[in-house]
Amino acid sequence: MKKAKFKFFLIDVIVISSAFLFTAWLKPATRRVVLPTYYKPFLIFLAVWIILSILSDKYSISIRKQLAEMVRPIIRGNFSILAFLTILIYAANLFAFSRLIFFGTILFGTALELFFVYLYFLHKKIVNNKDFSSVISSKAKYIEPVFIKQDNVSLKEVYCDDLEVKKSVYHDLKHKYLKNLPKLLGFLNKNIQLQKLKYVSSLILNTHTIFNIENLDPHSQSIFINLHKVNDVRRINQYFIQVNKNLKTGGFFIGNGETIEDHARKIFSSYPPVFSLFIYIIDFIYRRIAPKLPILKELYFALSGGMNRAISKAEILGRLYFCGFIVIATEEINDSFYFIAQKIKDPLSDKNPSYGPLIKLKRVGKKKEYIYIYKFRTMHPYSEYLQNYVHESSNLHFTGKFKDDFRITGWGKIFRRLWIDELPQLINLFRGEISLMGVRALSDHYFSLYPKDIQQMRCELKPGLVPPYYADMPNSFEEIIESERNYLLKKQNRKILTDTIYFCKAMYNIIFKHARSR
Repeated sequence: MKKAKFKFFLIDVIVISSAFLFTAWLKPATRRVVLPTYYKPFLIFLAVWIILSILSDKYSISIRKQLAEMVRPIIRGNFSILAFLTILIYAANLFAFSRLIFFGTILFGTALELFFVYLYFLHKKIVNNKDFSSVISSKAKYIEPVFIKQDNVSLKEVYCDDLEVKKSVYHDLKHKYLKNLPKLLGFLNKNIQLQKLKYVSSLILNTHTIFNIENLDPHSQSIFINLHKVNDVRRINQYFIQVNKNLKTGGFFIGNGETIEDHARKIFSSYPPVFSLFIYIIDFIYRRIAPKLPILKELYFALSGGMNRAISKAEILGRLYFCGFIVIATEEINDSFYFIAQKIKDPLSDKNPSYGPLIKLKRVGKKKEYIYIYKFRTMHPYSEYLQNYVHESSNLHFTGKFKDDFRITGWGKIFRRLWIDELPQLINLFRGEISLMGVRALSDHYFSLYPKDIQQMRCELKPGLVPPYYADMPNSFEEIIESERNYLLKKQNRKILTDTIYFCKAMYNIIFKHARSR
């Protein structure tokens, strides 16, 4: 735990302990017996208070600039503490303990926290000798928007010839805006010709609100840089779509986020081993499971405001592709995941990208008509939009799937090994959209990798739940294609017999040779 956060953590422990003793003193009947009777429940209370305070990021006061930003996590965190402990009291029937001490401790503790936060706010204001709202981080500065109105620009207008660029964005990035972030500047300069980008068509901000960019002229910028992490943006897609609208076609969008891998490393490096594991489990449930479940999702965003949400590398990149960008470079810099994206088109029209545990995947079916295959999620959200990106950066496994696919979650690998993710396809089977035996329904991208004759034969029949390569056990993508070719040719003449033979072979290999999905 960082020194500043640890200091506020210790103060909070003292505050809540003082609040407990004070409310117990207010009740004369419990003064003599309060410590022998209440010390164990208080320790449980204190543990819950600390864990939920950490999850609500209450102790990161030193990095916040506005008083409202300091107070908001305290209100959210203490409300969640109140809700959790109230449910615990009723569930465990703990009515023998004083409700005055319980509710009084929370109320008085919250009042003390707000009082000390206000004192800290005044202290910072005096030390800096100016209004707190103007305090700027030493790592990245808030920059006034600079843009110029340009209509119907084309790709060639993003970069300008050397003679045209009277003032490029590079000079100000190097000596002013990214002066304290040399690694980021090097990353940008390596992948973008900054010297050919006009300063007047550039925008550099450090903000998590869409308000700062939604009133700009469409197609007015060649490059947009936001130094604030996307984890704090409430509606990420709306934000990316607005950036897309503001950029010229071919324009560059630079942003960053804290991935779930970075967040996990931070937790395990900040606390002792056993305690860090417990914190990680609670954090996992709160930040990764709750936001994806219908009822808990609303509660999560009400408590967190969408700040510091858990988001994977795959989800960040997938959302970019969904919103009309391609990703041309990524890099880890100062424990943050930075990306350079380029606008190539308008955002996609899908209104319901997959996000929950049960997903529907758009696949090519019989007669080239699209069907939606049901599966349990094994990949991070928005992974389906990264087919081309992963194909360009990864090799195909011998099964025909991508090797070392970063989109697959930890539990997803287990689900695939045990075939759990395929169970919802029984819905498609009962609906008559697929058959028990047949070639696997493919996405548009995978379908395009097949030879034209196989594409045509595939579309003459329904896809299947059990694919023929489990019968033939091919060792490469090319062998999978040949396996399907042989199966489809045989099925044209003897449909039932072919399916019966292939199904029996596939079941034998799955049961006795442990053939599994990857």
